[in-house]
Amino acid sequence: MQFKCYTVDAFAEHIFEGNPAAVFILKTWLDDSLMHAIAKENNLSETAYLVKEETGWRIRWFTPAGEIDLCGHATLAGAYVIHRFVEPGVTNLEFQSQSGVLRVICDKDLMTLDFPSRPPLSTDKNVSELSLILGAPIFSLYEARDLMAELENEKIIRELTPDFTALKAFCLKQGVSGVIVTARGSDCDFVSRCFYPAQGTDEDPVTGSAHCHLIPYWACVLGKSELVAKQLSQRGGTLYCKDTPRRVFISGKAALYAESTIYL
Repeated sequence: MQFKCYTVDAFAEHIFEGNPAAVFILKTWLDDSLMHAIAKENNLSETAYLVKEETGWRIRWFTPAGEIDLCGHATLAGAYVIHRFVEPGVTNLEFQSQSGVLRVICDKDLMTLDFPSRPPLSTDKNVSELSLILGAPIFSLYEARDLMAELENEKIIRELTPDFTALKAFCLKQGVSGVIVTARGSDCDFVSRCFYPAQGTDEDPVTGSAHCHLIPYWACVLGKSELVAKQLSQRGGTLYCKDTPRRVFISGKAALYAESTIYL
């Protein structure tokens, strides 16, 4: 069997920026174990698989550690591939997923994700342990799918060097996907970094799904519904965000890095 694989840098103006994702457009689903094996071999934070079903597109995402319930950058990458190569010119896409219906609006080079809002809830469990692992004091801690730690300022976020071995064990013990750190931005509304060592990725370059937590939080703190966010990974990325009561909108661009063929 042969399958075409697209590698797309999502939330990127140019290649080598943003977050790379592998995208497969399939006629029928492969076995879960095979999709997981491909994701491990790709060794990217996410590999997206898309199938056109009777009710429309369905999307699934696999990390090197296994399947996850929501991924922003790989959804944006999948929409980019459909918009550019599968259904050229399509402007509105709808995906069925584990997290319900997800929509992507394509406006020239800009794509906007319509994702569920997941406001985090305040928690104080294991703050001191997590602070020691991160190597920085935690201003406040919140929990949703991920833990979200607000730190004092952007400088601390940039210079953070977590103990990833300890962080992986911590995430597994707490039953969370990963840890987001965030603070107010100096030239944007807020900044973040996202760590997922338990999912096989120490630091995710640009994380759309994390902004399902970040956007409603910072919209409330800052008293505004439209925000500009930056993820301060080495590759970096800018996300244009809008908060509504039940949904968040996350906009960005994408760049095609490679088309390849895998042989099974």
